[in-house]
Amino acid sequence: MKPVIFGLSGLTLTDDEKRLFRDVEPAGYILFKRNIEDKAQVRALTDSLRTLHGRDTVPILIDQEGGRVARMRPPVWPDFPAGGAFDALYDIAPITAIEAARCNAEAIALSLNEVGINVDCLPVLDVRVPETHSAIGDRALGSEPLRVAALGRAILDGLALGGVIGVLKHMPGQGRANVDTHHDLPHVTATAAELAQDLAPFRALNHAAMGMTGHVVYDVWDDQHTATMSHFVIDTIIRAQLGFDGLLMSDDLDMNALQGDVATRALQCVAAGCDLALNCWGRFDEMVAIANNLPEITAAARTRLDRAMALPPVAFDADRLAHLLDKRDQLLALAGASAKLTDGATGAA
Repeated sequence: MKPVIFGLSGLTLTDDEKRLFRDVEPAGYILFKRNIEDKAQVRALTDSLRTLHGRDTVPILIDQEGGRVARMRPPVWPDFPAGGAFDALYDIAPITAIEAARCNAEAIALSLNEVGINVDCLPVLDVRVPETHSAIGDRALGSEPLRVAALGRAILDGLALGGVIGVLKHMPGQGRANVDTHHDLPHVTATAAELAQDLAPFRALNHAAMGMTGHVVYDVWDDQHTATMSHFVIDTIIRAQLGFDGLLMSDDLDMNALQGDVATRALQCVAAGCDLALNCWGRFDEMVAIANNLPEITAAARTRLDRAMALPPVAFDADRLAHLLDKRDQLLALAGASAKLTDGATGAA
């Protein structure tokens, strides 16, 4: 098995992809909008990946956060709000916000579960600060670490109830990035004391099965390498200081925050301590080069992978999904009514 998660080129596996994936046995796969048409097609695609490897526990990932980061969209699938919606609710009614986040996450999970997707790259635990770039923006769960952790825990729990594994991102915290890592490399100049608030949600949820690094340089820790490529950040900060022993994958290695060809990036991130390299674009030549460049998965990474994928299966339940969506909407409506009552009382005073 190679320590890589590959994207796919289209709605079905090509013959070249089948041969490559059978020979290489990547650790997992990730789906994007180009791979998604309708429920029957997605289910057939995910079934074909499991059949190819002869095991039901192949990780099949997606970025289904809600808001602008959603690969599965209406009218085929429900609409889900971005994380910022639950942050706003928390201002009004914290317990309501936590329950709404849990219901929403379980509904996301059931939607994924129905079509054979078992890993969601969620929750986003980046703590928002004034300089946070819009690439994170309303995806964040707030600017207060304990709030982010509480909502993040509810999301992890909700995903698990729906039979889906969550991925903490972007470790060790991308909230201070003031440029978009898809296009540029962020340098964070904050002190270790200032970065303590960025670490707090990840430390609180360090029991999570999976995590994802961010392509950010933290000058106080390692001013030469992004977190994805930094031995120090991965070993000393993520593993030791945060106490995270889950499966650690890179963010997408095609982002312009990184330098060099993608095959070299994959080797560098695994050498730095990432368990898996993430290559999202499904470009066949790149996947061949990455497979040729990477060693076999380490024993430690394989143990973490197997442990992460041990979540008990959950049967899809359409009635449960409808109930969760209805309950989430009722909670949102209650919080909205509370806000109006508060505004009215303030005005009358």
